[in-house]
Amino acid sequence: MKIALVHDHLNQLGGAEKVLFALNDIYKEAPVFTLIHDKERSNGIFERLPIQTSFIQKMPFGATHLRWYLSLMPTAFESFDLGGFDVVLSSTSAFSKGVIVGPNTLHICYCHTPTRYLWQDTHEYVRDLKQNFLIKKFLPLLLTRLRQWDFEAGQRPDVMIANSRNVQNRIKKYYQRDSTVIYPPVEIENFGIADDLSDYYLAGGRLVSYKRFDLVVKAFTKTGIKLKIFGTGPEEDKLRKTAGENVEFLGHVSQEKKAELYSKCLAFIHPQEEDFGITPVEAMASGRPVIAYNRGGALETVVEGVSGTFFDEQIWEALADLIIRFDPYIYNPLEIRKRAERFGVERFKQEMQEFVALRWNEFARCEL
Repeated sequence: MKIALVHDHLNQLGGAEKVLFALNDIYKEAPVFTLIHDKERSNGIFERLPIQTSFIQKMPFGATHLRWYLSLMPTAFESFDLGGFDVVLSSTSAFSKGVIVGPNTLHICYCHTPTRYLWQDTHEYVRDLKQNFLIKKFLPLLLTRLRQWDFEAGQRPDVMIANSRNVQNRIKKYYQRDSTVIYPPVEIENFGIADDLSDYYLAGGRLVSYKRFDLVVKAFTKTGIKLKIFGTGPEEDKLRKTAGENVEFLGHVSQEKKAELYSKCLAFIHPQEEDFGITPVEAMASGRPVIAYNRGGALETVVEGVSGTFFDEQIWEALADLIIRFDPYIYNPLEIRKRAERFGVERFKQEMQEFVALRWNEFARCEL
């Protein structure tokens, strides 16, 4: 069985890229087709992958300013020649599901989410884009065309996999497709339970607007309770300006330091609506409870009263009220850790390998 992997783009390390690494561990000989590979921004972390990039890579600033070529992305994916492969596995939150395969090739799509800026977040995307008036005026016209293409691209895979029930519902709504849920891999073996706790709460990840670190910073600044935040991103300067002295920004931290931060925190704060959400599971793998917004993937990982709790309104007052009343010592770290073990890397590899083999056998029999 000859397999190709297709991925949106390689210019950051997030949950989607960890899925790609896990797929590469399963199918080590499979080439990776992607729009661009930005070696500088990704610090060489993808160098071990057999990467084949699109024509956008060779265009002026193609690797560093990918958004400039938004209108060309569908054509770029359609230009990949995937003839000769038995199975194409696309891992996508954007356009890689739109590759064209032959009639004898099985296309399985692992969908992290329907393209956010074309569907559920399209109005926020246009409103928050830092471009001149003329670009923002004509952008909705382009997005309409891309939305039509994206729907058609969503019909191309033979089989759809969703990374959560949350995303499964969106796939049904926007692409009108059924899908199977296989949760993404979380490296739970990198995290462990500490002997003693410290006196701080923890938040972290990419500091971007939709993750709502602004309400976390405000809630903790108002209450004066100690908070540490790891990670960097475009919102960092704005967040620092509004934070009180009790809020500490740690920037980029090593894997070892992050594991220590998780294990010693009173609880991890997860204020956003995520497709799945890896950081809450990492905190749970460290035996620590999660305080999460009552939406999205957190509803599938955090269990009320067992591995954390929820706040219902995405406003700082609701979070502050919960933090003031929160008791981190009523949670059992071993029970929390057990909940996280459902999302490990080896579990993901086994489920994916079995799913692909089953679907290929069904597909091959139909071809006879």
